Amino acid sequence: MNHTVRAMLLVMMVSSVWGCQSPSDPDETIDVDEIVDSSVTPNPAIAVTSDGRTYRVVRGNNQPDDILAYDWQTTFTLNVSLNSKATSEDVDLDFPVKLSSATLSVKQASGGIVTPPTGTDVEHFEFVTAQASGNEFGAVGNTISMTFEVWYDLPNLRKEALIAVSLSFADKDGTTFSKTVDVRVAP
Repeated sequence: MNHTVRAMLLVMMVSSVWGCQSPSDPDETIDVDEIVDSSVTPNPAIAVTSDGRTYRVVRGNNQPDDILAYDWQTTFTLNVSLNSKATSEDVDLDFPVKLSSATLSVKQASGGIVTPPTGTDVEHFEFVTAQASGNEFGAVGNTISMTFEVWYDLPNLRKEALIAVSLSFADKDGTTFSKTVDVRVAP
């Protein structure tokens, strides 16, 4: 009887481990880059001398804060759409799909490669979404256009930068996904 119980437990353990070992097919997962199309105009974005917008650098230790002007300003338009793969069985998004947020960060770069500042230096930036055509994709192929105005100051004092625009989406059933679009700023 003891041998039967042990044999039964061994068979159950082996079969449960064997069942967990079935690998998933990598072709079943669709990358968000395959369903979200984006384009930027102009590409690369062009920076000009800033219009005088300022930012505050907190000095602390009873030292007065510095108010500095941003060195650079750029404006670009980002167009985003969902292609036909968004309704495939693997993804199965339910329309309408909402664009729930669009944020960005600015990093100093060289040749499109982020070159992080050294020491305690940091990039300073702010942005506004100057215009957006909407926030909802009613169907495959609908496009949302957003125009961003960005002011920035980089530790290397150059204007070449890489702007990462982070987009968050949610479909009618609450399925969420996100995409980051890199926008190069010309040197």
